[in-house]
Formats: sequence, C-alpha cells, structure tokens
Amino acid sequence: MSSKYIVTLTAEERATLTTLIASGKRAARTLAHARILLKADAATDGPAWDDVAISTAVEVSAGTVQRVRKRFVEEGLQAALQPRPHRQTRPPLLDGVAEAHLVTLACSTPPEGNGRWTLRLLAESMVQLAYVDHVSHETVRQVLKKTKCSPGGRKNGACRPRPVGSLSALWKTCWTSTSSPMTPPIRRSVWTN
Repeated sequence: MSSKYIVTLTAEERATLTTLIASGKRAARTLAHARILLKADAATDGPAWDDVAISTAVEVSAGTVQRVRKRFVEEGLQAALQPRPHRQTRPPLLDGVAEAHLVTLACSTPPEGNGRWTLRLLAESMVQLAYVDHVSHETVRQVLKKTKCSPGGRKNGACRPRPVGSLSALWKTCWTSTSSPMTPPIRRSVWTN
C-alpha cells in the first residue's frame, strides 16, 4: 500500500531519532513514532517500508502510521513525535453562579410531598427556577460531589453540617521521666485544647 506522504529524513534527523530510541527515556508513544519514521524513511539509505509492514513491526495500527507520516510531511519532525493536544473542549454546563444556586437549593428544605431532594428533582427545580436552560441529573451529581453534598443527607437539606467538637475540656495523660535512674517516672496530667 503506497502512501501519498513520503517521509525523507536528513542525516541529522535520522541521528536524532536513533539517539532518541537508544536512550529509551521518552514516552512509549514518542518512541513508537520515532520507530515509524525510521522505518518509513524513503531517503537513499532508508528502508522505505510500506504502512502495513511498519504497523506490524512497531505494533501499531496502519492509521497511526499514516497519521505520523502526514504530520511529519506537513508539520515537521517535532510535531510527528509529540501527540496532538486534545481539541475538544466544552464549556462547563454550570458556571460558578449556577453551582452556587444548586448548592443553595440542595441545602434548602425539599418541596412539599417529598421527604428529601433527589438528583432528578434538583435538576428539574434548577430548570423551573430558570437558573439554567437544561441540566441533567448526572451534572447535578458531579457538582454536588465536588462540594461534598449529598442529596437527602439530612432532613432539611443536602449539605452535611461540620461536626462540632466537644465543648468539655480534654485531658490527656502522659508519662514523663527524669534523667536520673533513681527517680521513678511520675504520671502527670496535661491540659490540652
């Protein structure tokens, strides 16, 4: 299978790739891409393997070989070695204000007829109160998980109150001894907060 992207490495690039593989101190994907480029080299002293042979030798798919060839020809050696950054970035469904409304709603008393808030009930209430256009119960779960809230965790809402420590004084005992072997250790009480 012939490729329309012909890889022709210079002596400098070939030496760089060989050194890179010999060191073995890079990510496995980077080393695999370096091996692909060395096998695909169509220069006078290069092996010029086809995509199927390269994919078998390097143990990657033929599509990976084609993508590495294409990136080398179009963008250069460094671009072919490094993985392409992810392009898909979605804005969060709930911004900080909507998250604050959700937490406030989850900490409030549940609607009449319901003993506690459910994720679906919170999602429906967020839409009814026009805080957001649409939201799924899964998004509500993820937001509440970030804030350590649990729907139905308490009768009057979802947010757990922080535990209050005991107001009584705490006494701890410890053993102290002196450096003298003749004096027995004395047990003393220590006041701590």
